[in-house]
Amino acid sequence: MRLPDIAIKRPVLAIVFSAVLVLFGLFSYQTLSVREYPDIDSPNVSIQTGYRGASAEIIESQITQVIEDAVAGISGVERISSSSREEYSTVNVEFSLSRDIESATNDVRSRISRIVNQLPVEADTPQISKTESDARPILWLSLTSNRLSQLELTDYAERNLVDPLSTVDGVAQIRIGGARRYAMRIWLNTSAMAARGVTISDVEYAIREQNVQIPSGRIESNMREFSIKTQSDLKTPEEFRRIIIYDDVNGRVRLGDVADVEIAAENDRTNLRVNGRAAIGLGVVRQSGANVLEVANGVKAIVERLERNLPSGLNIQVSYDQSVFISQSIKEVFIALGIAMVLVILVIFFFLRSIAATFIPAVAIPVSIIATLTVLAALDYSVNVLTLLALVLAIGLVVDDAIVVLENIHRRIEEGEPPLLAASRGSKQVAFAVVATTIVLIAVFIPISFLDGTTGRLFREFGVAVAAAVMFSSFVALTLTPMLCSKLLVEANKEGWFYKSTERIFTGLAVGYGKALKWTLKIPLIVVAVAVGLSAIAYNLYDAIPKEFAPTEDRGIFFIPVKAPEGATMDYTRANVDKIEAVLKPLEESGEASRIFAFLGTFRQPGPVNEAFMFTRLVPWEERERSQQEIVNSIFPKLLSIPGVRAFAINPASLGQRGFSAPVQINIGGPSYDVINEWVDRVIERARENPKLLNLDKDFEETQPQIHVEIDRARASNLGVTIETIGRTLETLMGARNVTTYDQGGKQYEVIVQARKEDRSSRDDLSNVYVRSDESWQIIPLSGFVTLSEQAGPGELKRVDRLRTVQISASLGPDYTLEEAISYLEDIIKEEAGEEASISYDGLSRSFKDSNQALIFTFVTALLVVFLALAAQFESFIHPFIIMTTVPLAITGALGSILLTGLTLNIYSQIGMIMLIGLTAKNAILIVEFANQLRDEGADILTAIQEAAIIRLRPILMTTISTALGAVPLAIATGAGAESREAIGIVIIGGMMFSTILSLFVVPVVYLLLARFSKPSGYLAAQLNELEAAHSAVRE
Repeated sequence: MRLPDIAIKRPVLAIVFSAVLVLFGLFSYQTLSVREYPDIDSPNVSIQTGYRGASAEIIESQITQVIEDAVAGISGVERISSSSREEYSTVNVEFSLSRDIESATNDVRSRISRIVNQLPVEADTPQISKTESDARPILWLSLTSNRLSQLELTDYAERNLVDPLSTVDGVAQIRIGGARRYAMRIWLNTSAMAARGVTISDVEYAIREQNVQIPSGRIESNMREFSIKTQSDLKTPEEFRRIIIYDDVNGRVRLGDVADVEIAAENDRTNLRVNGRAAIGLGVVRQSGANVLEVANGVKAIVERLERNLPSGLNIQVSYDQSVFISQSIKEVFIALGIAMVLVILVIFFFLRSIAATFIPAVAIPVSIIATLTVLAALDYSVNVLTLLALVLAIGLVVDDAIVVLENIHRRIEEGEPPLLAASRGSKQVAFAVVATTIVLIAVFIPISFLDGTTGRLFREFGVAVAAAVMFSSFVALTLTPMLCSKLLVEANKEGWFYKSTERIFTGLAVGYGKALKWTLKIPLIVVAVAVGLSAIAYNLYDAIPKEFAPTEDRGIFFIPVKAPEGATMDYTRANVDKIEAVLKPLEESGEASRIFAFLGTFRQPGPVNEAFMFTRLVPWEERERSQQEIVNSIFPKLLSIPGVRAFAINPASLGQRGFSAPVQINIGGPSYDVINEWVDRVIERARENPKLLNLDKDFEETQPQIHVEIDRARASNLGVTIETIGRTLETLMGARNVTTYDQGGKQYEVIVQARKEDRSSRDDLSNVYVRSDESWQIIPLSGFVTLSEQAGPGELKRVDRLRTVQISASLGPDYTLEEAISYLEDIIKEEAGEEASISYDGLSRSFKDSNQALIFTFVTALLVVFLALAAQFESFIHPFIIMTTVPLAITGALGSILLTGLTLNIYSQIGMIMLIGLTAKNAILIVEFANQLRDEGADILTAIQEAAIIRLRPILMTTISTALGAVPLAIATGAGAESREAIGIVIIGGMMFSTILSLFVVPVVYLLLARFSKPSGYLAAQLNELEAAHSAVRE
């Protein structure tokens, strides 16, 4: 190869090459965005439709199914999920990662516009948004005051805070939690109405007629013009009370005679508290694909500006910030990057015992790492936890090539060659090995880069970062390294006293290894048997190790979903939230928690009042002794012991997973909800026998109390009462109706009519409801043609991919993994439901199933790609087999390390094992390639492999220890995200060390047994030269 010679002969050019790489990398770093993980958000489009007064069954049949049928045929749809609740339909459409979110949204809008006329006339227009309907805020701001009420806080937030925060790039929506919007509430007294002969229609008509805003034109004279503004609208409760409903011979009836009028909250079915204190929350929901760090930083910058103008006594604080963990996690990886660099340089110095010699491979680290940023920027990737993790691991790799070149040149100098000549000959001698190992490592990461789905998107940037770093390190090793060797290394007799006094250690190590190798080469079959046995242990270790999607990280926060029985009131839910806050209060008092945030109700309006959502924000990692996981485990049984409510603490999901649900989520689909529910009940009954499955539940309960109103249509028709009149009357009295609006401070608010609370507290109150006959004009009690009955129905109906489903959810007990839980439930489902049931997954369970299958395929593909790459380079199928005998040993070492340290097999450890394919193959390549060179020079197989293994011992040990120590900062990580870094670090260290120790003996033994069946790579070229020479001689 000419590249090393060019660099040696033109040293300035070699320096310029590396300098240009560093400059390009530094410039590229300025353009890279910073985020927690690569952009893995699937394009999601949500369609939400309201239909006031409709039951869940009507919502499903008349709205949800119609919308699902319309969007099902759109190109790129991966999954359709829906939820049908009372008065509300939600359809989420998930597209493949390749679909552009804008075009996908436009396609959905187009399809929905075609079927709007198929929806009920009374239904609201479907609302389409570019995010999931249940997308969670990435940041919560809490607004509190010792002077203002929640009504005033809400009004201030809507007028002064929501719009500025919405302008931040990447913000999809600002949600107001616990909102108390102003409204003119008209509380009807049904007894007073009946006594005066007033109906709901009379009240609504009077309000609309007497609260209007109509332009009145202008007066024009010859010289002046006046606009006429008629004060025809109403603004105060007193003005509304004076509304005249009717005025006849029987007297005048005003609204105040039959109703109480006040300014109150538009919706009192939600509430929010922070540390037990009433508050208003501002939740920042990011757009699908938006950068969490950029959005959060932009919002906090706006908040800092707004704080200067806040009224006295008003406080705004960040109660939850997802970006805190992200920025801290990235900081921790940067620290690990620096520590790894120092450790690797110390290893090099330990082996070379020369500052000048240590400087040479040390230069390769910053050049290769910084140059990698150029590739990341060119591909529009980002600086994130995974790319930084790749660069930490790459530190141990990028010095490998430089070490191999340096060590070989150094060895030739020790044998008496001048440094300049040794640099030229030594670099050319190992150039093939450097290129071969580089191609192998790049080949390993090609399959990772082409993984499908979320896992592929996550680790594509990881694979490209490592591959790019290795590629640049190879270039540096063949240019800058030989040039620096020719300039900085000195002849053997000029080495210092420290070098000479310690050389005996390494000489003794080589002699000892040579004796052990000679002995093992005499018993090859026993060595092979031991290697096969150790490799086979990997299978048993794999079964014994618990498995999960990703390790649970200490993110400094945990969540508590709360659900009371169907039909529970807001007061009931609030009382149980008080009990939960009492359980959490000691965390605040001990200084472990800084915020206890409780939101009662849901953001869906109208929504149930039997639900609440709580989270506890912990103090920074360094300020507490217990981890988030330990705190969650300690309060979990306390929450389960609270009677009358289902509440459980959950750790936030890792690896960019969204949602705050239980880790186990299995959907069972079937022909009807009744059949599915029967299956699910049997499954849950059996699953409760497993004490490691906590909080088993299903999302289908026919326990929501309902009063069914049966109308005698014939009698109603005879009396001159229409069905619409009956429905509108009940809707207004029992459910509230927005009749008109009123102006306050230049902003429009709703005027809402509803019966007083005491007039709608029992079914008997319906007997005081009257309607007017269109024929006789008399008022008639509803009880004359309406029959009431109490029933129970489902609160929510769910569908997945247009199939009716019921979901089983559960939390995991200590030392019980997601893989074990899913397998356990799958077996029961198959036994109880048979083949008729369809099984799908949600949340963490879905990610685990998808990633597990994808990574197994990737591992096999990586093995095949590496084998073929080696075969092409060595021109042999036998040599790649010899080299790859190290892989099973590395897997055994990795799995053994996982088991000994009590970790799990997860996506990080699996990626680490894929990396081991290339890492362990590198060492074997050094031995095999050098043995082949010696055979080309005429040595027999035994001599060649013995000499090659002994000569390559030092570079193998240097590269192995460098790689292992480069992973040490990950293995002993603390702070934010330590659990994930620890998983991959342990795998690399355990696999490399175990494999290297054994492969120093196994590879030579297998080479001795199999190399006789292969020819040196230059055999055919030499034979061809001989034939050419012979043929030329004959012709002459």
